[in-house]
Amino acid sequence: MKTILITGATSGIGLEAARQLGEAGDHLILVGRNPEKLDHAARLVREAGAGQVDTLVCDFASQPAVRELAGKVLANYDRLDVLANNAGGFYPQRVVTDDEVEATFAVNHLGGYLLTELLLDLLRRSAPSRILFTSSVMHYGANLDLDDLNLSRGYSGEKAYSQSKLANILYVRALARRLEGTGVTVNAFHPGAVATGIWDAMPWWGRPFAAIAKRVFMIPAAEGGRRLAYLATAPEPAEHSGRYFQNNALKTPSRRAQDDELAERLDKVSARLVGL
Repeated sequence: MKTILITGATSGIGLEAARQLGEAGDHLILVGRNPEKLDHAARLVREAGAGQVDTLVCDFASQPAVRELAGKVLANYDRLDVLANNAGGFYPQRVVTDDEVEATFAVNHLGGYLLTELLLDLLRRSAPSRILFTSSVMHYGANLDLDDLNLSRGYSGEKAYSQSKLANILYVRALARRLEGTGVTVNAFHPGAVATGIWDAMPWWGRPFAAIAKRVFMIPAAEGGRRLAYLATAPEPAEHSGRYFQNNALKTPSRRAQDDELAERLDKVSARLVGL
């Protein structure tokens, strides 16, 4: 029985992946912000057949909350086979967290970065183990200015989201080099254009278009969850590390996402921003 931790597990891709992984009888650790939604998600995953389901509350916009989450994991579990960093957010207006970080970057990149770094020793002891990051095709149009990760100039929700998803892939590349030979793999993936609640955060003028797109063009959350579940447990992805997947297949990411010097610099800047 594998022990699998999924962040952003109360809805959408995370919940659907947890339900599918639960069918195999694995031990699921579900992480979300809302205790009531976590209880509901746990009930659904148990009904799917999971061997054990635990829930942990964490707001990934808060670095102290992420540190508290990591502490609970380290105190209560002696192994972790899969860490799926799936929590994400979209902020149409610029928001700065209590840690003085732009909220999209804080939730979509730094939260998963900090949790992963704090759990690395446990993942090494659990090898062979896997780390996953839910990224996006939106990284293809992204730039990354390490001198203005907070986007204090020219903010837009789309720009912030794309930047954070590029950061996911760059971190995966840098971390894979650090983990070489340990039996721990780390990969990023695009789950598809999935009809989830994240689109509800769009500006008011974009919501009617998003509603139509969700019905006509986007895949259901269950299909996006299936792609996360595949990368978490199928044997083929374990042969790769530091890579980017689409539709359960390797895909070449953007030119910027292949910049190893930028990846190393981002790794160092991220460590500084979270106090490591």
